[in-house]
Order: sequence, then C-alpha cells, then structure tokens
Amino acid sequence: MNRKKLQKLTDTLTKNCKHLFRGFDKDNDGCVNVSEWIYGLSVFLRGTLEEKMKYCFEVFDLNGDGFISKEEMFHMLKNSLLKQPSEEDPDEGIKDLVEITLKKNGKYGKFRDHDHDGKLSFSDYEQAVREETLLLEAFGPCLPDPKSHMEFEAQVFKDPNEFNDI
Repeated sequence: MNRKKLQKLTDTLTKNCKHLFRGFDKDNDGCVNVSEWIYGLSVFLRGTLEEKMKYCFEVFDLNGDGFISKEEMFHMLKNSLLKQPSEEDPDEGIKDLVEITLKKNGKYGKFRDHDHDGKLSFSDYEQAVREETLLLEAFGPCLPDPKSHMEFEAQVFKDPNEFNDI
C-alpha cells in the first residue's frame, strides 16, 4: 500500500496528523506492507496505553533518533496550534511553550529533560504520560477521536471487498 491509499483510508481517523504514515511504515521503505498495516491498525484502534505511547513517541520523533528534540517539539506544535492574526511573531510563543514544556520544576513543565540536553527520551515521555494521560498527544494529534474511530470502522468494515487490492 502506498502513502496515497493509506491517507485515503485514514482520512476519517485523523485529519490533523501529517505524520501518520511514519507510524505505520516501520521499516521506512516508503510503503506499508500487510503486516505493518495490521499492526498499525491494531495499535491505532485497539492498542494498550503502552502501545499508544510508543506509537505517539515514534510519530513525534521526526528524525527517528530515539529522542524528541526541542526542534521537533517546535515543528509539531507549530503545525498543531492555530495562528492568531493579531500575533506579530507566533513562533516566539511556540518557542516559549517548548521551554515551559521542558522545565523540570514548575506548574506547567510535565516532561522532565533530566540531562538538560533539550530533548526527551522515551522513558521521560512515558513517565510523564503515566502521570497525566492527556500528555499522550502533547505535541499534536496522532490518534483518532472516538467519533472518527467509529466512522472509520463503519467505512472499512461495511464492504470487505472494497479494499481487496490493499
């Protein structure tokens, strides 16, 4: 299955996540094979919290190095936040949000950058999400909301022959 076909199938699941394909394409070959598709849907639709944490972390880790850097956070937040027409430089607000997110102490800093290198490891991300599950999609949406989830299942499972060429 190529990117275009996966996008068509998943449009009803999430319209806001531009990096959905990367979460499914585990071997980074530009195509989602049958096992990647089945595994991805399993996590996406019925995954445990642990599986969803790993999936979201992989989506947020744009360069695949095993960390979410300040630059990756900035990029994801910039794409997920609405711009206000009155703001002179919205990027400054996003940079401030990234800094607040990484603060070790404070009211809003939920993620802990223990070695102060400006990036989060999976264990830092996992610990924060276990303390507050709303942080699962802290850097942008990557999982379907319940309504989209139901619409997707209704579309895909109404006629199993419709997607035989996948």
